[in-house]
Amino acid sequence: MLNARKLPATWKLRVSPRLCVTASAVILVVAVACALAASSAMQNTDDQGFSCSNLPNSSALKNAIASATAAETSGLNNQMWATLVNRDGVVCAVAFSGVNRGAQWPGSRVISAQKANTANAFSLDASSNSNGSGQAGGLALSTANLYSAVQPGGSLYGLQHSNPVDTGVAYAGPSANYGTASDPMVGHKIGGVNVFGGGLGLYAHGHLLIGGVGVSGDTSCADHNIAWRVRNLLGLDHMAASSSLPAVGGVSGDPARPDNIIFDITANPNGGTGNSKSGFGHPTCPNTSGSEALPPVQP
Repeated sequence: MLNARKLPATWKLRVSPRLCVTASAVILVVAVACALAASSAMQNTDDQGFSCSNLPNSSALKNAIASATAAETSGLNNQMWATLVNRDGVVCAVAFSGVNRGAQWPGSRVISAQKANTANAFSLDASSNSNGSGQAGGLALSTANLYSAVQPGGSLYGLQHSNPVDTGVAYAGPSANYGTASDPMVGHKIGGVNVFGGGLGLYAHGHLLIGGVGVSGDTSCADHNIAWRVRNLLGLDHMAASSSLPAVGGVSGDPARPDNIIFDITANPNGGTGNSKSGFGHPTCPNTSGSEALPPVQP
């Protein structure tokens, strides 16, 4: 072995250019890997609640919509569609309660997705609260809560015309997959704003808002009740106050049911749309019942 201290001063160390390229490539690969790892760690932190992996799968949704539909006694006693979206509005699961996709109104498949998107899009959790603004415990708005505000003269008039449905997603085929784990809406953003009962925000443990559920197929009042039961069965109604967390806010006036449907619309003496005392009221429906006795939300 050469002793470096005994090498002549005129000798120069020669390194193969190929070795330099290889070494540079290794360094680059390591640097990129480190950057990706850091990025992945940051994304995992930033995307908490923004993934379909945080939501029940299509099988769990199908069981829940079937049970909730069977338990409901109001409305027309129809079969139902249900959709789950994540916090980004991506459809994660679609299911129906009947024996096949034609056993419930076909048009309600996309309406259920609209409702899920709307409830998610216009609900908040405590992460909204910073720098003196936002909602300390969050604010849950069901699609039923939006009805009066979007009527002509209402404070949110025009909201229902925003965020249109992506028809390419809504009506993609094959139709045989509608309501299954392979429904063509799954994995895509559906969009849409729906302003009558049947859509609710989904709150996981810690009052973390992770998406929305939408239900359609009956009267809008029955849709709301069934969506409420689905959310409860899926265990995604963690909204009540606990020893460490304030209650998620709502407009219903009932802390046990903060985003419940409100029936406070009275006739308008001038004709046209009725007046809602709260500004968040919803009309009654044929055979309306049971909303005041829905399961209370969980801490």
